[in-house]
Amino acid sequence: MDGSTTPVPVTLEQMLAAREERVRSQQAALAAHGLPLLSLTLVAPGPVKDSAALREVFCVALERLEALCREHGWRIAACRAWRQVTGCEALLAIDADAVQLKRAAVALEDTHALGRLWDLDVLGPDGRSLSRTALGLAPRRCLVCDEAAHACARSRAHPLEQLQAAMARLLENHRHAAVC
Repeated sequence: MDGSTTPVPVTLEQMLAAREERVRSQQAALAAHGLPLLSLTLVAPGPVKDSAALREVFCVALERLEALCREHGWRIAACRAWRQVTGCEALLAIDADAVQLKRAAVALEDTHALGRLWDLDVLGPDGRSLSRTALGLAPRRCLVCDEAAHACARSRAHPLEQLQAAMARLLENHRHAAVC
């Protein structure tokens, strides 16, 4: 993809194709490394999945994930990041216990100023995704109202403009905190 900053809306078909490609990449990484995988995507309601602001959120997430691995003494065996019209993505093969990795990822999502905009999925070496609920952890919270995100998304409880405004506030709060 070029360095264009003009927001481009994506179609459902493009998003589904990106998801299929992500699964293929995950399967290849599992076969190559035999380690738990951390898949990073962004929460980006609406038709635009790639923008300068979203790339900024993505870079902060990658930096924080690398720091997390250093803090825990986990080796990143492989890291592949890419950007396309459907958004930024990264796949990390990490030499760590998958459950500990998922717990740490959830803690990042729940505590970092931008964490609600990160979707950190962990797959065990067997390829199975570890869910928050399977680990007895609370579901992701909505960007707007703090209810379970999946319930609000399914019922379309909030207009797109309200979700995008909440995203913008999170990014602005993060930028402000970084300067102060």
